[in-house]
Amino acid sequence: MNGVTGRMGHRQHLVRSVLAINAGGGVALSGGERVLLRPVLVGRNEGKLRDLAVQHDLADWTTDLDAALADPANEIYFDAQVTSARVGAVTRAMEAGKHVYAEKPIAESLEDAITLAKAARAAGVKNGVVQDKLFLPGLRKLQRLVEGGFFGRVLSVRGEFGYWVFEGDWQEAQRPSWNYRAADGGGIVLDMFPHWHYVLENLFGPVRAVTARAVTHVPRRWDEAGTPYDATADDAAYGIFELADGLVAQINSSWTTRVFRDELVEFQVDGTEGSAVAGLRRCRVQHRSMTPKPVWNPDLPATEPFRGQWQEVPDNAEFDNGFKVQWEMFVRHVLEDAPFPHDFASGVRGVQLAEAGLRSSAEGRRVALSPIDLGDA
Repeated sequence: MNGVTGRMGHRQHLVRSVLAINAGGGVALSGGERVLLRPVLVGRNEGKLRDLAVQHDLADWTTDLDAALADPANEIYFDAQVTSARVGAVTRAMEAGKHVYAEKPIAESLEDAITLAKAARAAGVKNGVVQDKLFLPGLRKLQRLVEGGFFGRVLSVRGEFGYWVFEGDWQEAQRPSWNYRAADGGGIVLDMFPHWHYVLENLFGPVRAVTARAVTHVPRRWDEAGTPYDATADDAAYGIFELADGLVAQINSSWTTRVFRDELVEFQVDGTEGSAVAGLRRCRVQHRSMTPKPVWNPDLPATEPFRGQWQEVPDNAEFDNGFKVQWEMFVRHVLEDAPFPHDFASGVRGVQLAEAGLRSSAEGRRVALSPIDLGDA
């Protein structure tokens, strides 16, 4: 596990996924067996690794990635490093014959992402990319509505994501400083457009074109040591995504917005038969038969309880941590060839959308997405 000293690698992947899996008895396989995972912590900072290992009572950690890859007992390589370091490390892991599982985006450029996907096929290793938003309770309920035909013909999707990330001068920033440096693979487009791609692709269909505007609203920030630096990466993006059958998705992504909604991310889906608003956990619906008839009158105050006119979608299931669920899926994929659609090929399409979004913003135009042929190897 490379990159677990970082916020996401530590909290979501080590603690809430791998260690939680072991605490629950391991990954359940189809034959009734359970498999425990043996995490080997890898990173550049010896002190942080040692402290992390002591904190979680783990025996295996190293700053020598090549030594970890040379150990035949280590069958899976996981990467949660900064994006700029991912391609080289994942390539070394595949050359060592390891199955690879990586955070998104799998690369900074479409060219590098395609190279990784082709290398994975050529090496014959199992490969996967983290697509955690699909396993959020709110989006799983939304997918249930889509599959059940609740919407009729889906017309549009509107998404709002983001929150205010402090600049780091008078209050500590809640995101790492590399997120705001383009040279380190930062930027909200590269971070979030791959998320929006797999959400749209899995729930509504492939993205055919994008029109986007990426901006840097806050050009000066302070890093973890309190040193000011120029923010060279985009911190907000406003995108229009075109899908099949005329479906249009509009998604705003921002680290420079203050939250006035129920959850940090929300999607509203409107269809001919009904609408839904889904967030991280909640999902509410309004069916055609229950839709009120608002009348526009700016001369009178609004008296209708608009939020109260929606119904809550029940859980009807117990939702586990999305990162943990996908880890279990990938382990089953490695050990018994269970289905795992979230492979590097899907990661490539996410990077393609991010690159197209940045090109759209730079050139001020709509950019169409062409099918990607990865060939047989």
